[in-house]
Amino acid sequence: MPKKTTEESSFRDRPINIDASGKRKWVYARQPKGKWYMRRTLVAWMVLVFLAIAPFIRIKGLPFMKFDIPQGEFYLFGNLLYTQDTYLLAIIMAIAVVSVVLFTVAFGRLFCGWLCPQNIFLEMVYRRIEYLFMGNYRKGKPKEPGKFKRLGMHLSFMLISVVFTNVFLMWFIGPEGLARLIQEPVQENLKGFSIMLGISAFYYWIYSNFREQVCTMICPYGRMQGVLLDSQSISVIYDYKRGEPRGAKNVGDCIDCSSCLAVCPTGIDIRNGTQLECIHCTACIDECNSVMKRIQKPYNLIRYDSVKGIETGKRSVFTTRTLAYAGVLFVLFIFLAFTVSRRTSLDVSLLRMPGSLYQQPDEQTVMNLYNLKLINKSENARNIEVKLLSPEGIVEVAGKPLLIESRGHVEAVLMVKINKATITGKNTDLRIGFFDNQELLETTTINFIGPTK
Repeated sequence: MPKKTTEESSFRDRPINIDASGKRKWVYARQPKGKWYMRRTLVAWMVLVFLAIAPFIRIKGLPFMKFDIPQGEFYLFGNLLYTQDTYLLAIIMAIAVVSVVLFTVAFGRLFCGWLCPQNIFLEMVYRRIEYLFMGNYRKGKPKEPGKFKRLGMHLSFMLISVVFTNVFLMWFIGPEGLARLIQEPVQENLKGFSIMLGISAFYYWIYSNFREQVCTMICPYGRMQGVLLDSQSISVIYDYKRGEPRGAKNVGDCIDCSSCLAVCPTGIDIRNGTQLECIHCTACIDECNSVMKRIQKPYNLIRYDSVKGIETGKRSVFTTRTLAYAGVLFVLFIFLAFTVSRRTSLDVSLLRMPGSLYQQPDEQTVMNLYNLKLINKSENARNIEVKLLSPEGIVEVAGKPLLIESRGHVEAVLMVKINKATITGKNTDLRIGFFDNQELLETTTINFIGPTK
C-alpha cells in the first residue's frame, strides 16, 4: 500500500481551505463552462430579479413580502401578520425547517448550489467581476495584477455591495421607505444612512475576503449533511466504480487531471466523497464532462446520483424517511390552514389594571378596572362596541369611543360593573364580546374580583 502524504492522512482534521498551521488557503477557482453552469446562471438571474422586484409587488394593495420589524408587521404573500400572530409565524417556521430537511434528505444540498443568495451573489456576481479584472485562473494562482485592475475590482465590489444593501433594505422598509431614506438629507437621517453603510461594508468584506468560509465555517447546513444524507440521497457524486483506479495509464475512466478540483469554488476534490464543503454547484460535472468529451469517454463520471445508485444502478427518492417527513409536512400544512381559518381580524388584550382592587360605587354594584388594547388587522376601519356577555352587567369605556383605523390600534380603560348578587366567590369569570355593527368579532374571558359573601 502506498504511503499516504500528510495532506491525505489529515484530510478530515480541518476544512480544505485551511493549512496545518491554521492559515487560510485562498481558493482560485477557474470559471466553469457547460450546460449545468448555464442552467445555474439562468436560475441565479431569476432569483436576483425576484429579490429585486418582490418588494414592489402588491396584492390587493398590500406588499407581497415585507418584514417591518420596528412596526411588528410582517407581510407574507400579501397577508399581514403581526407580532401577536407568533403562533402562525412559528408554524410557518416549522414548515420551512421540515421542508429543508425533506429536501435535503432527498436531494442533498441542492438549495446551496442553486438558490442560496450567498452562493448566487458570490459565484454569479462577485466572482464574475473578479474574472473580468483578474482573468480566469487557468493555471491556479495568477500573477500579481496591476494596481489599477485590483482597484477597479474592489471599487466594483463596493458599488455592487451598496446596490445589494439597498435591495436588502427594501425587504424591511419597502420601496417607499428606501426612496424616503435616499431623498432625505444625510444629516436628518444619520442613523439610517449609517446602517446602510455598515451593511454595505459587511457585504463587501464577506464577498471580497471571507467568501466560501461562510459555507464552510459559519453556515450549519453543511454539517447537517451527516445526519440527513443517507445512501439513497441524490447529490453530486463521483462514480468511483467507473473512475477507479484513476490515472492516465490505468483502466479507470478518471485520468486524474484534477480539472474538477480546479473549478471547485470551495477547493475540494469531489473524488474524496461527500464533504461538508460541497455546495452542489455542479462545476465539477461540467468540467469532467468536457474532459470526457476530449478523451472520448462516456459523460457523467461525476453526476447527480446516490451511493446506492452508483452501487446498484437503481435510485429513488421515495424512501421511508422522505415519506415520513412528507407526512409531517402535510400535517403542518393542514394545521396552518386550520389556524389561518380561525384567525380573527381583531386582536384583543384585556388585563386587570396593575395594583387595582375592586370598587363599590354603591351597595349593589361592584366594579373592576382593566387596561384594553385592540389591534385592527383588517383593511376596514372599526367602531368597536364592548359588551358583557355573561353574567349580566355593564361595560363602560373611559375616554374616547373605540374607533380604530385600518391596521391601527387603540388603548383604553374599561370599567366593568356587575351586580353584587351575581358574584360567585372571590374570583368570577366574565365573558366579554367585541362588536362592530352588531357583528361579533372576538370574545375573551377575564377574571373579576369582588367581596366574599
